[in-house]
Amino acid sequence: MKVKNKIILALDLMQMKPAIQLLNEISEEINTLKIGYPLVLSQGLESIKKIKEKYDFKIIADFKVADIPETNRRIADLTFKSGADAIIVHGFVGKDSVQACSDTAQKYEGEIFLLTEMSHPGARQFIQNVSLDITRMGVEMGIKNFVAPSTRLDRLEKIRSIAGEDSFIISPGVGVQGGKPSETLKFADSLIVGRSIYAADNPQKALQSIIKSIEL
Repeated sequence: MKVKNKIILALDLMQMKPAIQLLNEISEEINTLKIGYPLVLSQGLESIKKIKEKYDFKIIADFKVADIPETNRRIADLTFKSGADAIIVHGFVGKDSVQACSDTAQKYEGEIFLLTEMSHPGARQFIQNVSLDITRMGVEMGIKNFVAPSTRLDRLEKIRSIAGEDSFIISPGVGVQGGKPSETLKFADSLIVGRSIYAADNPQKALQSIIKSIEL
């Protein structure tokens, strides 16, 4: 997945009108969105299709899928039918559940991103203890796309070392949560940025500021 300016916008708004207004402002600067539950639960899965029809964005569905294989398969099927290009999948549920999503993605010529470790403080309590094992499992399964936190660079570095240089890592937690763009990109391929852009008084200016900080 080629990510323009190495930035993925986390579009966590809850209404289509402000979402479209935001995308109108910044669509020249980025080409990839991460759309999660806030927009989809309030506006329906068709919100993905509407955005795909209006813009030339790649869309990663951030549903953090974490269920038994059959349920995962159904969730992934609905997601790709809606027009998503990729889906984020939790790894702690095990190989069979991840494989169900991977198989469905292949059917639609889509991709999965394996979530290894989350960016919030609570991730230290449980998931951090198994995140490196999750990464190893992904490598053994032939998965190339991973999600790892920008808020803990030591963890991001370890996940990169296991995933390998030919893997593609996207990293949440940049901006409001404390992750630094240039530091994160030492180990990740792309940044996931949400509130620092969509909650800014001038989203376009905020985005351009992040882009400049990467280029320096």
